[in-house]
Amino acid sequence: MNLRAWPWPRTLGSRLFLILLAGLVIAHGLSFGVLFAERYISARRVMLGTLETDVSTSIAILDRVPAHERPQWLPRVNRGAYQYMLGPGMQGVPEMTPQGKEIADRIMEASGGRFPVRVESIPGQGKRMQAHLTLSDGSPLTIDVHPRPTPVAQWLPYVLVIQLLLLVLCCWLAVRLSIRPLVALADAADALDPNAKTPPLREKGPTELVRAARAFNAMRERIASFVEERVQILAAISHDLQTPITRMKLRAEMAEDSEEKRKLVQDLDEIETLVREGLAYARTTHGAGEKASRIDLGSFIESLAYDYQDTGKAVTILQNPGGAIETRPHALRRILTNLVDNAIKFGGAAELNVRRERDAVVIEVLDRGTGIPEDKLEAVLQPFVRLENSRNRETGGTGLGLAIAQQLAAAIGGSLRLRNREGGGLAAEVRLG
Repeated sequence: MNLRAWPWPRTLGSRLFLILLAGLVIAHGLSFGVLFAERYISARRVMLGTLETDVSTSIAILDRVPAHERPQWLPRVNRGAYQYMLGPGMQGVPEMTPQGKEIADRIMEASGGRFPVRVESIPGQGKRMQAHLTLSDGSPLTIDVHPRPTPVAQWLPYVLVIQLLLLVLCCWLAVRLSIRPLVALADAADALDPNAKTPPLREKGPTELVRAARAFNAMRERIASFVEERVQILAAISHDLQTPITRMKLRAEMAEDSEEKRKLVQDLDEIETLVREGLAYARTTHGAGEKASRIDLGSFIESLAYDYQDTGKAVTILQNPGGAIETRPHALRRILTNLVDNAIKFGGAAELNVRRERDAVVIEVLDRGTGIPEDKLEAVLQPFVRLENSRNRETGGTGLGLAIAQQLAAAIGGSLRLRNREGGGLAAEVRLG
């Protein structure tokens, strides 16, 4: 048998359930088989033990009563597994099974040697056999033996069904108790975010589970500590670089006008922009510094669009249902500003589309630029990742705009997702709630 041909469940819980259930059902079946076999053997021994005494008594009675009274005695001496027949009976064959031979020996012993007995098996009648003997007056007597299986109580099938249901329930409970901590651990690993203040994994249950939960919580704390340390390093470096950059710009401004001066000032401006964006990214990693407040979303989106329109930027609103929401307005404005700036830079114009989906608010920033390759949609949300290979800050940026937007979106309890639009362009979707 090829075990690979059989379907095998993919989940660990299903596999454990099937293994436990199969093992318990097989063990239960073996126990039931042993008990049933022992009962059958005991019942046969009892039958064989009483057969000799019962047959000898019945033969003695039928031999002593007058011939015309014998038919009246037959119902009294007949038994469930064998009956007495007045006459030669049916023609059979001497070949019998070991069980038949044992029954035949008992019948012969019951006759006590006074009546010659010939036992034959009836062909085509299963285990049926007949013992032929002749009484003292020469009348033939036939003992028709047809062993019956041990009767089964009517309530036994119901008990077996209840036992099987109990096995299924116990297996399910055992697997559920075993798998639930693993599921909780997997969920905690999926939701692991060093920047979010999520509750630790519960340290309850058996010793092994408590140990695993403690190890996971300690690992999460170490990861959060490492991330915070690196963010602090980035913030410190970015902050400390501002002073020497400012001094270098002042010295460059004091130099004589030349092409080299212009290039030097341009390079310093790019470095200053990069340092400013790095500092902003470090500050927004943990989303600290602003409390949530209730704002009118419609007015907020219109104000953002009007600010761009006042400077001559092509920013339009496609849909704006309005309504009040609770969020961090400065962080949300920074998110949308970064996304709109990207849309204008790479698409020439930006469109704002706001809609409500049940308890969530979705704000889309749309453009008709070249879009982003499908395999890069997740990568561009990481810090310092740029699709433009020229390393020109004017065309490629610093690589922190989308990373800052994503960090802020997570900090205010939302999410940021990028997708390519049909017909060309990019859609940046901010989901709140």
